Amino acid sequence: MSPGVARTMSDSHTVLLLGGTGRTGGRVLEQLLGRGVDVRAIVRSAGRLPAGVAANPALTVVEADLLSLSDEDLRGLVQGCDAVISCLGHVISVKGVFGPPRDLVTRAVSRVCDAIEALRPVEPVRLVLMSTVSVHRPGGVDARRGGLEKAQLGVLRALVPPAKDNQDAADFLCDEVGTADPFVEWVAVRPDTLLEGDVSDYTLHEGLVSSLAKPDSTNMANVAHFMCELVEDPALFDRWAGKLPVIVNAPLK
Repeated sequence: MSPGVARTMSDSHTVLLLGGTGRTGGRVLEQLLGRGVDVRAIVRSAGRLPAGVAANPALTVVEADLLSLSDEDLRGLVQGCDAVISCLGHVISVKGVFGPPRDLVTRAVSRVCDAIEALRPVEPVRLVLMSTVSVHRPGGVDARRGGLEKAQLGVLRALVPPAKDNQDAADFLCDEVGTADPFVEWVAVRPDTLLEGDVSDYTLHEGLVSSLAKPDSTNMANVAHFMCELVEDPALFDRWAGKLPVIVNAPLK
């Protein structure tokens, strides 16, 4: 898929962004604002926002711990949003990986879905979750993953809490929300090894395209671009709704 030119939409969008100070989340924030999208960003520290975005009138920053927000406050932040993008992840440190909350992503996704359900919007809210290729999709789509890789991932999830958290969050969407919920529609985006770099050509796949031993690469800017496209392009979202697309950089020509 070629990134092309950001489309101009006739209808305004308001997106609730989680994890907007992270490496990929910051790129999502910048790209959304660049497209003229109104963004509500829940962040722990506003000082970690990308440079130059704080003064943008389309950005509303809520400095809070998402998991500590009351149900009423969270519903208030979700209300009026037609999409939620989550780039939440665990800080890469001993405390961030092994300390609480070990189920950050799963709890955040669950709470956001509960808030949407409570609001009962007329049109379903689109939830776009940043996941990872270490997450296995049920239904045979990821059948190319062999027994050895599955065993390795089983050990990883048992020993490294973020790996289990990512799988649990995807399982929650697949099993608890499903594809027939009248209020929540979702896509879980699975990049491979994340790299710096600008938006470039990338490819999208229903299932895995590489192994753990020979991974592909995905620019964080490309992940951000695809997530923003999912928010703005109804046909693209419908194509991937209820699925876990794998995104990788297109081969160099």
